[in-house]
Amino acid sequence: ILSSHLCLSTGDVIGYEGGSVTLSCSFTTSSTAPFLFWYIQHPNGSPKYILRRHTFGASDTAAEFQDRFDANIEKTMVPLTIQRLQLTDSAVYTVH
Repeated sequence: ILSSHLCLSTGDVIGYEGGSVTLSCSFTTSSTAPFLFWYIQHPNGSPKYILRRHTFGASDTAAEFQDRFDANIEKTMVPLTIQRLQLTDSAVYTVH
């Protein structure tokens, strides 16, 4: 591993079914071109891959999340936007 990432978020985010939210994440890294991965974890479940972003455009989003989840690296931020919120979106989100 060439770099380490630490996500500092604003804590709980409240949204409404059908609406949208943006989860903030600021990170530190020694890399000039970091790869960042967002995961979702429901209670009693394992983390599940949502998407990968890279500074220079190498990105990927899991098929089940492509329609509603998006993120872009903006300097030291990688906010995750979720559109058309569903009750099943209520979970813990992490960045690695």
